[in-house]
Amino acid sequence: MRYRRAGLAKAVACTAVVALAASACGSGGSTTTSDGKTVLTVATFNEFGYEELFKEYEAANTNIKIEQRKTGQGAPHHQNLFTKLAAGSGLADVEAIEEGYLAQVMSKSSQFEDLKEIGPSDVREDRWLQWKVDAVTTKDGKLIGYGTDIGPLAMCYRKDLLEAANMPSDAEGVKALFESWDTYFAAGDQYVKATGKAWFDSASQVFNPMHNQEKVGYFDQDDKLAIESNNDKKIFEQVSAAVQGGQSAKLVAWSDEWKRGFKESAFATKVCPSWMLGGIRDNSGPDHKGKWAVSATFPGGGGNWGGSYLSVPKQGKNKAEAAKLAAWLTAPEQQIKAFTAKGTFPSQTQALISPELLNQTDEYFGGEKVGLLFAEQANKVPAAQYKGPEDGTIQETVLSPALQAVEQGTAPADAWNTVLEGAKKAAK
Repeated sequence: MRYRRAGLAKAVACTAVVALAASACGSGGSTTTSDGKTVLTVATFNEFGYEELFKEYEAANTNIKIEQRKTGQGAPHHQNLFTKLAAGSGLADVEAIEEGYLAQVMSKSSQFEDLKEIGPSDVREDRWLQWKVDAVTTKDGKLIGYGTDIGPLAMCYRKDLLEAANMPSDAEGVKALFESWDTYFAAGDQYVKATGKAWFDSASQVFNPMHNQEKVGYFDQDDKLAIESNNDKKIFEQVSAAVQGGQSAKLVAWSDEWKRGFKESAFATKVCPSWMLGGIRDNSGPDHKGKWAVSATFPGGGGNWGGSYLSVPKQGKNKAEAAKLAAWLTAPEQQIKAFTAKGTFPSQTQALISPELLNQTDEYFGGEKVGLLFAEQANKVPAAQYKGPEDGTIQETVLSPALQAVEQGTAPADAWNTVLEGAKKAAK
């Protein structure tokens, strides 16, 4: 889903996976409770907004008990997923898949159920945006995941900090600042000069959405490494120049320092996929309510960063019930509730035209109609970016560390050479 973040854990031993995923290395535990209820385990990461929905489902399905395995970040969750796929046991009945790891999952699609076969008969593919379905459909037509959220891109910014720098802060005024990446970084130079403070939180949090606007990720559609043939070097150099100009607060995303940075007003702007609203709200705290705003104007026109799926591994003991739960969770009504809870924006077509979604406002962001804003941003995404088998690995273990190295003083040219070496190694 969203949340592309700290580095991928290297541990593959079962004991390490237990520590990361808080789950046992066996068959997944008992499938029934002492009073005869069917236990369904659901493995997610970060925030899906499902906690209250689980209670609602259990109330309507009194024969079901849901146990959630929730991992703090996406990397350890997926390491656990791939380790247990290889082991042949231990996975949850429903496993969440983040789009950055989808290519790796698709290469193992034979180990997941075809939801067209075992899912409820009334779940049709037109429930979702077409590109969302296409990304999780195998070449022979099997559907191995139900879409949850997407991450349409907007830009969040601190109105008060821009005003203190004598820069425009109203919705119309910031359009010129955020029109393109050139204007965004030029505005950053202006802000740094006026205040001596950082413009954005971290280099990787800016590089990633710029990269996601490309047609393909780190691999082309033949699964050949594309990092030397696409625009990634240009993007890397552009972000690195901004770092050297003082625009980065040099905060590692999702770290304690990064979270404190919101409260301490350490930066003025934040690339803002829909799921970031909750993070800004939670980390900034009540003292900054009304100071943050969100703009539909996004450099490069828009894009998608994040989004996930719910899958049913063949390892499960209650696959039909698992598919039924996954289908219910990914229905438009439930995904709108998840968006209300945690900002995970729906990928369902009916949700995107629902007045319940479009009329949603967020008082923390000055009463902005965030449902309408992100629905419009979602419709600017023409297709899902093609991602190769090690896309997520390269992003989290190669690019992000290299950009952090630039923030700590490494020459951009040297860091880029490290990127090339790491990407080639990961692609083997």
